[in-house]
Amino acid sequence: MANNKEALAAFLLRLRSQGVTDHTLLSAFEKIPRRNFVPIIHLDDAYARGQMPIECGQTMASADHVAKIISNLEIEPSHRVLELGTGTGYQTALLSTLANKVTSIERFRTLYEKAETRLSSLGIENVVMILGDATAPDTEWGMFDRIVSNCAFAHAPKEYLEFLISDGIMMAPVGPPDGLQKIGKYRKIGVRFELTELMDIRTQPFLPGMASTI
Repeated sequence: MANNKEALAAFLLRLRSQGVTDHTLLSAFEKIPRRNFVPIIHLDDAYARGQMPIECGQTMASADHVAKIISNLEIEPSHRVLELGTGTGYQTALLSTLANKVTSIERFRTLYEKAETRLSSLGIENVVMILGDATAPDTEWGMFDRIVSNCAFAHAPKEYLEFLISDGIMMAPVGPPDGLQKIGKYRKIGVRFELTELMDIRTQPFLPGMASTI
């Protein structure tokens, strides 16, 4: 436990040195135990900088990466957030401490069920999880203040930008499925969108349908 506390303290110090100083966000990282979400064999590397493999051939982003993404989302307590790709549920849990409601979609049943269990064990009640195809947006989901995608679009995610309210923000990697992608920050201004390109990344492509691997 001591090593975990030291790793968390070093991580928070690292964030501050990178300019992440929002107290609410830093408190979220202190509140949500990352060890609850990483594979057992990687517990000692929970706050390492690189990605780590998880079930279903997927990967879990580093805590540093998650911090950059959430920081750029500029979440407020009243916001409704849509997350594409639940994964382990770690980012979902962090978002739940910052926003009013989080809707998270996952196409792998195994990841969906494990994330649901983890979130429930922490008493998180403002997350709606959906097992399904995220490439087919449903108008019944409603509109969102913020949208974050954990998988890469080949082109600008126009189908999801339409789900943003005015002054809404979407964070999404865009680029070729087998190459380097660029994380874009899309802000809705009236009927147009302002794009700010941020860091490079290599992540899984946005795929249609339910996963054949459970």
